[in-house]
Amino acid sequence: MSIDLSAARAFMVEGQVRTNDVTDMRVTDMMGRVERERFVPANKRPLAYADICVEVAPGRFLLDPRSFGKLVQLAEVQENDRVLDVGCATGYSTAVLCALSRDVVALEEDEELAKFAAPILRSSPKLGRLYGVVGPLKTGAPGQAPFDVIFVNGAVEEIPPAWVEQLKEGGRMVVIVNEGPVGKAHFCVKKAGALSRRFAFDATVPVLPGFERSRSFVF
Repeated sequence: MSIDLSAARAFMVEGQVRTNDVTDMRVTDMMGRVERERFVPANKRPLAYADICVEVAPGRFLLDPRSFGKLVQLAEVQENDRVLDVGCATGYSTAVLCALSRDVVALEEDEELAKFAAPILRSSPKLGRLYGVVGPLKTGAPGQAPFDVIFVNGAVEEIPPAWVEQLKEGGRMVVIVNEGPVGKAHFCVKKAGALSRRFAFDATVPVLPGFERSRSFVF
């Protein structure tokens, strides 16, 4: 049985995004336009609009629509912003963020995911300026800094210092920080060189590989 993807996309916006207090019309409009199914492997396309995080490579996921929409709204992306999209994976987040900002630096450390994303993004209409960087997520993109916004696709247990350093004074970061079994989305602002943050909403999403806090052993 074939799936009406346009209808599924519209239902995603109305049933998963708007109902979870995503009221920014720019965000909901772009989530209704960007074809999420293009950014998942062919065998996962039936899951593209499900209310789940979709695995696109071992240990790597597209955020579920609810968490993604709430994070994008939280970031308050403006038309003149320069955005660092951390862990862009197949490029879905990049496509949405490009439509909202001046330019986006898409950072991905998995070369196969970056190769998957590149032709899709090149063929996507009306994208702003886009720069692809392949490298470790923890080091950010120092050659492209500073950034007005840093958007993180996945949970972390600790925020790397490099991300804070690459954020402009007054810049924003949106990130889900795992505190025990529960992920908590935070809105962060750089003030006087340090990061202040406030809790925004609960979000249980997979931790990005390598972003688990070091465990200490007690004997």
